[in-house]
Amino acid sequence: MVKILESITDAFFTLDRQWRFTYLNSRAEQILLRNRKQLQNTHLWEEFPELANSTFRGEFERAMSRQVTVHFEEFYSLLSIWLEVKAYPYQEGLSVYFRDVTTRKQAEAELLERSYLSTLATEVGTILVQGGTLPDILERCANAIVQELDIAGAKIWLFATDSQMLELQAVAGQLSYSEAFPVRIAIGISIIGFIAHNRQPYHTNNLLKDAWFGASTWAEEEQLSAFAGYPLIVEDRLIGVMAVFSKRAFSVELDNTLSWVANAIAVAVDRSWAREALMSRRESLLFQLANQIRKSLDLNTILTTAVSEIRNLLNIDRCQFMWCWPHQAYLSITHESAASDIASGLGDFSPTDTTILMEKIQNLETLRIEETHDSTSELAEDTDLGILQASLFHQGISSQLLVPLETRTGQLGAIICSHCSGPRPWSNSEVELLQAVTDQLAIAIDQAELYAQSHAAAFAAKTQAEQLSEALETLKSTQAQLIQHEKMSSLGQMIAGIAHEINNPVNFITGNLTHASNYIEDLMDLLKLYQDYYPNADRTIQDKTQDIDLEFLEEDLPSLLESMQVGAERIRQIVLSLRNFSRLDESEMKPVNIHEGIDNTLMILQHRLKPKTANQAIQVIKEYGDLPQIGCYPGQLNQVFMNILSNAIDALEASSELSAVVPVTSYSSSLPLMPTIWIQTKYINDQWIAIHVIDNGQGMSEEVRSRLFDPFFTTKPVGKGTGLGLSISYQIVVEKHKGKLQCFSEVGKGAEFIIAIPVAPTEPLT
Repeated sequence: MVKILESITDAFFTLDRQWRFTYLNSRAEQILLRNRKQLQNTHLWEEFPELANSTFRGEFERAMSRQVTVHFEEFYSLLSIWLEVKAYPYQEGLSVYFRDVTTRKQAEAELLERSYLSTLATEVGTILVQGGTLPDILERCANAIVQELDIAGAKIWLFATDSQMLELQAVAGQLSYSEAFPVRIAIGISIIGFIAHNRQPYHTNNLLKDAWFGASTWAEEEQLSAFAGYPLIVEDRLIGVMAVFSKRAFSVELDNTLSWVANAIAVAVDRSWAREALMSRRESLLFQLANQIRKSLDLNTILTTAVSEIRNLLNIDRCQFMWCWPHQAYLSITHESAASDIASGLGDFSPTDTTILMEKIQNLETLRIEETHDSTSELAEDTDLGILQASLFHQGISSQLLVPLETRTGQLGAIICSHCSGPRPWSNSEVELLQAVTDQLAIAIDQAELYAQSHAAAFAAKTQAEQLSEALETLKSTQAQLIQHEKMSSLGQMIAGIAHEINNPVNFITGNLTHASNYIEDLMDLLKLYQDYYPNADRTIQDKTQDIDLEFLEEDLPSLLESMQVGAERIRQIVLSLRNFSRLDESEMKPVNIHEGIDNTLMILQHRLKPKTANQAIQVIKEYGDLPQIGCYPGQLNQVFMNILSNAIDALEASSELSAVVPVTSYSSSLPLMPTIWIQTKYINDQWIAIHVIDNGQGMSEEVRSRLFDPFFTTKPVGKGTGLGLSISYQIVVEKHKGKLQCFSEVGKGAEFIIAIPVAPTEPLT
């Protein structure tokens, strides 16, 4: 027994009922820094008085008096270590096992710190993205640093180029004022000026003895122990300095995160300054334009110059000038400046779409549309504005600004700024500047009234004839493409961005799974060696082995890792499919086994098929036909299986909560009355195969079924679905594989999806 106790890795000692040591093993001697001869027959609380009023005594007395096993962790301050302690009472006294767990506790503390740092980085990133005034942004960032890191204070100074001084912009925390950190600091003066001059971070965890800090008395009064200062630098230009103060030491991870925060704040400040400079420049240029157009009597030159300069200054896709004759319900765009890939908008407007434009121009009211919507969108309004938005959406215009004008002779017109590359907010400053330009433009039009009246009418008539001829030729060829193209253009851009953001963490997971597998294999080999060389383990180890079912773990762990690898690879394939949705030239067609794709998808979804608290298990019945190798894009087709099977599971979970699953009798009358998914594959002929996915959920109405494949259409609650899954699936099956995707469903009769694809690339199935 003594040999066993000497060989175990845990420290061990025994006490009699008078708290005297009766035995210590060698590991206990190492941790307690005392040999057994010194401690034998000595009193525990006398030899280690610091333990007398600690958790150790309380727990040991509880174990002895109640004859129960105790297990606890406690910091032993005398040796500055954490101990994990297990005490077992027996007839003669108490047996105590303990081990040094300082490394684990430190790792746990580091992990908790990383969590706080991650939260801080997210909070600061959110603040910078949300925007606002610069002082408000800096104040919120400083408060976030103090709150998330639980530190004493944070301050941010910005560098004023005119005075060559650092000026305090944001303060957070409860620190008192110190002359070492004033509102204005010269470069090179005090620790803050020193950081700005050297453009290098400076941090210390021993403020009271740091000669460079220069405020040790104040630090002692505030009970501070750590300081970190970071220069705010962008492209070798000094933006300012950020300083943080703490009552506890800064770790390396904290320093790295604060460096990132300082860099992010510096970039945000630099961008804010750049925007202010740009707006100042825009205002100057726009008023120069106003002076220029007033000097010309050629109305065509005035309007051409105006739309061109405005488009360039605002960096928009198109700027137009429109004439308005309200008594004739007539609107005509006569001048335009647009990007080369934007279709011309010269000509007349349709009266059905221009009612609100006519009203706004007559009432001299500005019209701002920051984001257009399709008429089928949930955001669409059944108003004149909604009609206009839908019309603009189908023309490829995502946002529009109209600023009207009226000449002294009563002529009405407007400057129209349009953007086609996504939503664009129109700032008040931009509107005000355009209003100033339109005022000058109205004066210029008055000065050239006689010329403008004749020229505008002739030009409008000529333009109308040319545009009508061109429109008749292009209408038939573009009508069918326009709606779908405009729906997908914005969607493709968004999905490409999402795919990029998902791909980074997935690569991290995939890269670490291989290392995890190797580490676990090494640990399993080590465990096997222990079992071989120490077959007769301590009873406690044997009990633990049985409790955790070690044999099962050894068999199941490799399968678990393999499942994780398959799941990570599946996510990567989904990301690739998302990219292909927006960039269709990056996928590869090859012959594959369809059944393997279905089985892999089911494996990934296995956790959703198991019973849950409120739901039954979902049964999957597979009836596979004899299929050949199918030429397809396997990653994309697997995504189709994932989307359809996930929707089936969602439907069954919802039906299970309502206790409303129904029998499916379309193809089999033997399906049980329980949540079930039936997957059937069929070999139709030498050219086609079909996959049927049937569920016995509650089904759907005809209205829902007819919109099932529309982008963004979903019946799920907010946050549960994006409405993109079946839309993407439809594109993959129909457009990429020249196949057919159909859904048959009625309320109360479940749902059936049929995927028909060619064995090899061919024409679409009819």
